[in-house]
Amino acid sequence: MLRRNAFRLPLHPASVGLARRRARDHLADWGHGPRDPALQDAELLVSELATNVVRHGSSPGGPGREHHPHPEREFEVAVTALADGSCLIEVSDESHLAPRLRTVGEWEEAGRGLHLVENLAAAWGVWCRGRHGKTVWALVLADVGPWEAA
Repeated sequence: MLRRNAFRLPLHPASVGLARRRARDHLADWGHGPRDPALQDAELLVSELATNVVRHGSSPGGPGREHHPHPEREFEVAVTALADGSCLIEVSDESHLAPRLRTVGEWEEAGRGLHLVENLAAAWGVWCRGRHGKTVWALVLADVGPWEAA
């Protein structure tokens, strides 16, 4: 059994917090408590992936160009609560530019988001949606107690 909630938000920095809250509320509705590590990881992943889209996705200037908010454009966030307590996070936008891990200098203020995704998610990747852009996804596994381990 799975429970998926998808929603579209304006391509604007203010949407990141809203995406995080809506993801948290959806997962809480399906039994993830406020101290649940899977919920905390999912919130952080939604925040990082949404931030990447707002900063880098659907930019008319292309990579390396200054990016301004585009409230008339949207991105989509989908959160799926899986039956085992795990959850799948998906963030989609119209850009075809796939995110990539990069080396970050000690004093740089940006560029660590995908490293967080890499460390928090059990798996993550990018799905090409053809002319409709891409979806970056991340899987958060539920904590398994020692009595449940195989």
